[in-house]
Amino acid sequence: MMLQLRTQAMETLMRTTLSIDSQVLAEFKRRSAETHQTLSRLIEDALREHLSRGRDAAATKPVGFPIVGGRGVAPGVDLSSSCGLAEYLYGPDPGDG
Repeated sequence: MMLQLRTQAMETLMRTTLSIDSQVLAEFKRRSAETHQTLSRLIEDALREHLSRGRDAAATKPVGFPIVGGRGVAPGVDLSSSCGLAEYLYGPDPGDG
């Protein structure tokens, strides 16, 4: 069983060569020493995080709102005031009396 797990793990790992800015590499080495994680593990985690952010952004689609005709905002309505807008829509707050 142990041999099978080890073989599967070895199949998923791949060695590669990258050119990395010396300051970026120095920062990863510093964090590696601080966290007692391997340099490979830290870089792999950073790459995974970067890829997941890209997927999350791609999955978020802009919402399209319909444009309808009209004359714009009613006179006296301040769209920057949530209280004023609520009062316009629902009438005065009975607790303010």
